[in-house]
Amino acid sequence: MNKHIDSLKNLSPTHQFIAKQGLMLLDGGLATELEKLGNDLNHKLWSARVIREKPDDILKVHRSFLEAGADCITSASYQATLPGLVAAGATTTEAAEIIQQSVDLACGARDRFVTTEAFRRSGRLRPLVAASVGPYGAFLADGSEYKGKYDRTAIDLRDFHEARWEVLMDTDADLLACETIPCLEEARVFKQLLEAESATFAWFSFSCRDGEHISDGTPIRECAELLKDSSQVVAMGVNCTPPRFIAPLIEQIRAVSAELPIIVYPNSGETYDVASHSWAGVPDTADFSSAASDWLKKGASIIGGCCRTGPDTIRKLWDTLIMRQTDG
Repeated sequence: MNKHIDSLKNLSPTHQFIAKQGLMLLDGGLATELEKLGNDLNHKLWSARVIREKPDDILKVHRSFLEAGADCITSASYQATLPGLVAAGATTTEAAEIIQQSVDLACGARDRFVTTEAFRRSGRLRPLVAASVGPYGAFLADGSEYKGKYDRTAIDLRDFHEARWEVLMDTDADLLACETIPCLEEARVFKQLLEAESATFAWFSFSCRDGEHISDGTPIRECAELLKDSSQVVAMGVNCTPPRFIAPLIEQIRAVSAELPIIVYPNSGETYDVASHSWAGVPDTADFSSAASDWLKKGASIIGGCCRTGPDTIRKLWDTLIMRQTDG
């Protein structure tokens, strides 16, 4: 983990983007794009199985999002856990190396991208790499990250997450992305792990069931109360949640804190069916950009996409939220 950040208030890399262009733009659905390249992700490791099998595909996807305008790309470590990788046949040492490799791939894609003439002439800030930390529910691979009803104590959850957390601390990621958190208890565990490393920064994003509650039924205001005073939390918000819920969720968070940066990166609006391993419903991505303009006005300052959103969605967000603003 990069240790060069001395003060969140003065030097946070996310704040640099917000100060320069009004927001920081994230990438979209890594797994969605890996599937488009022909990868079968119908597996408990999901996109993590591609880290060793076809790393060049991960590099291609990272590069596509950077070219689309993403200021931050997220590693393929969401579902890469030591227990999950060991269950799939890796040794503990190999599992740690795979998690490390996921961040190395993202950093490598970023480092090559910033050497291009197109980037040098763009005037853009150097993009960030966020190391993804998925919830315990992602390891279960049964949709629990959208329910949050774990039969586990806080101690169990900390024991589960701590080993991967320690591996990610030794990478060159700029920050951690604690994402798709479905329950308040798990957020508390992540916060404890974060505060044990004073030079580490992270965003916290929750999966939500409606415009007021995260997946386990906890009001999102309680999550904002938990995180609002932490100097190591660069942003708090929502991901992998339908776009129609984003605006009211932003309002709920903003009602608790006027200072806490808000991050939102919803899915396409479709619903994932765990039994059939497929998405159903009608996507909302056609109006994603205009909706994102409203999210920005309501107080979100870090915006991107999650499942079923690709580089085209991020490019439209760049054109709508940054390019037009710059031209104006």
